[in-house]
Amino acid sequence: MTNNQSKIEKLISKLCPNGVEFKELGELLDYEQPGNFIVRSTEYNDNLATPVLTAGKSFILGYTDEVDGIYKASQEYPVIIFDDFTTSFHWVDFQFKVKSSAMKMLRNKKDVDVSFKFIYFAMRCIHYVPSDHARHWISQYSKFKIPLPPLEIQEEIVKILNSFTELEAELEAELEARESQYKHYRKKLLSINGDSVQWKTLGEVAEYRRGSFPQPYGETKWYGGEGAMPFVQVADVGENMRLVENTKQKLSKLAQSKSVFVPSGTVIVTLQGSIGRVAVTQYDSYVDRTLAIFESFKNKINKKYFAYQLESKFSVEKENARGSTIKTITKEEFTKFKIPVPSLEMQDYIVTKLDAFNLLLNDISIGLPAELSARRQQYEYYQGKLLTFKEYAK
Repeated sequence: MTNNQSKIEKLISKLCPNGVEFKELGELLDYEQPGNFIVRSTEYNDNLATPVLTAGKSFILGYTDEVDGIYKASQEYPVIIFDDFTTSFHWVDFQFKVKSSAMKMLRNKKDVDVSFKFIYFAMRCIHYVPSDHARHWISQYSKFKIPLPPLEIQEEIVKILNSFTELEAELEAELEARESQYKHYRKKLLSINGDSVQWKTLGEVAEYRRGSFPQPYGETKWYGGEGAMPFVQVADVGENMRLVENTKQKLSKLAQSKSVFVPSGTVIVTLQGSIGRVAVTQYDSYVDRTLAIFESFKNKINKKYFAYQLESKFSVEKENARGSTIKTITKEEFTKFKIPVPSLEMQDYIVTKLDAFNLLLNDISIGLPAELSARRQQYEYYQGKLLTFKEYAK
């Protein structure tokens, strides 16, 4: 990296010692509306051919068999997909359809001598958070200026940043492969049979109830103040069967007397919105009515084992649901879910194995997650350093 930096520094000293020109994105990029490329059906299937994209975090929503209205991006003719409301975006070099009319497809203007990938990397240095639900490309985002060093310098910067993103992609692919391996391993461990294993419905294993909250939600008196406690809602159920470190809302003392208290170590599951997210709570809290709380068990059971079974059961339900999303679930359907209940010793063994695998996949202090986190930090550092230029004084 030092040699590459030195090369760029020499090029800057030679080609643009007094700074570079800055131009608005709208001067460099054309945009296309998505109307002709919107998918008609959301019944996606991973075995189908054409990806359906969103410019948000999820990126690939699923795959469709629709053959008309496909956007013909390729490695030779890539495109930037841009969400007009959130301003998130992605680089795309393969054919696709889109989900939302809010997306714009951005391509470089043909009469501008600039590297399209350089523009993309420069856009990643723009820190803009929309404050309203409005379309932002024309009104705001296209007016942001980026530096335009000579093309030779642009291409050298792209070469360096590409090497980072390629390595990151390799690490992400390896992590994804391990996640698939984990899902297979989890399914095998949790689908246990034998004379000593009983299959029971959730209603036979445990008692549960919904959380609660005084109405209406918007009353300020229900939140904050002295003695406020964490209030767990659907969005607060995080990854790896844990709650987020800090809930979005804290419940006031007044609201606590009208809500459901849940001690640390309780199994909960979301039953509305993002259905089927499971956690074993790691701190005392109050829980919203959109979640189920398992308060007592009728069998000898390891709570973590029970949580793994719940998580696994819901993952199967999602795979079988239309669009891989569970739209709703009734109490009757939920309580009829069946899980295997082996001996407590076997439950403990399964939890130990799955916890160890989970640690390798999710702990950012070790293994692949740690390496991926380090590479992303390194990339952010060099991206900012390489794309910082002095503006030429006209």
